[in-house]
Amino acid sequence: MAKAAGPVNVSRDSTKKDTRILRADAAAIADAAAVLRAGGLAAFPTETVYGLGARADDPRAVAALYAAKGRPSFNPLIAHARDVNAAKQIGDFNDAALKLAEAFWPGPLTIVVKATSNESVCELARAGLDTVAIRVPSHEVAQALLASVDFPIVAPSANRSGHVSPTTAQHVADDLSGKVDLILDGGASQGGIESTIVDLSSGTPRLLRSGGIARNEIEKITGPLASANKDEVYAPGMMAAHYAPKAKLRLGASDANTSEAYLAFGPVPASAQGAKKILNLSCSGNLTEAAANLYAYLRALDASGVEGIAVAAVPGEGLGEAIRDRLARAAAPK
Repeated sequence: MAKAAGPVNVSRDSTKKDTRILRADAAAIADAAAVLRAGGLAAFPTETVYGLGARADDPRAVAALYAAKGRPSFNPLIAHARDVNAAKQIGDFNDAALKLAEAFWPGPLTIVVKATSNESVCELARAGLDTVAIRVPSHEVAQALLASVDFPIVAPSANRSGHVSPTTAQHVADDLSGKVDLILDGGASQGGIESTIVDLSSGTPRLLRSGGIARNEIEKITGPLASANKDEVYAPGMMAAHYAPKAKLRLGASDANTSEAYLAFGPVPASAQGAKKILNLSCSGNLTEAAANLYAYLRALDASGVEGIAVAAVPGEGLGEAIRDRLARAAAPK
């Protein structure tokens, strides 16, 4: 295991950490790499949302990550690799998995395959499964960080477990300040919604989580995707209640009262104009814009102190499938 190049003050216990927020330049990325080598926790931007990173081969670092998020350890983590060659060191890629990787990596796609036997992604990170979820991110900061270390980085969203995912460094700080060592500030995430997860570890390709790449784009390569079993947690983002603000969500709403906020998509109906606060995912009804705004707007509306958030209907095609999935999980009973 690689060691830090110099002294790094990283606490591995449950005491409060002195969280640093640094602009994501070369020096800060080197600092984050040193933190990770020493077994600490560093949050960083990706093209989807901000991730909370730990070295994937260190069970103590992974345990600290679970503790910082308050995340159940039966919920597996995504391992981030620099490129396809690095990914093949930690997972066994069949022809279908390689075709998907070649088509969509680097980018917002996670592929689940059988894990190799070298423990470069430890059993705790895999939640005891014989499979591993792998992604190659395209964000330049994430790529630079991965190039600075010689191990894969597990990185779930950098927020409290079950809370709204973070799309800015400030969102990360709001949830995890004092629990992580360092936050790399690379500006707002452009994609705004997590990666699509496809399971290719068995004979039948399955869509485990809708996300940044639409189902129909993947099915051009894999053929029809089966659905995941609802009673299994086989990959991140599969728990019924997830991505949730404190305020109760009311979905498919065309109206809002004065104690609610209204999250619009397209024109705001007259019956919602009396809402305490209104934000529009996309005034023009653009699903890409809506995905990018989703988590930031949920956080902003929740921070306004409303009792509930009425959410306009969002169409289900393309990225709309992923948006609707996140909203349904955010609205689920906690």
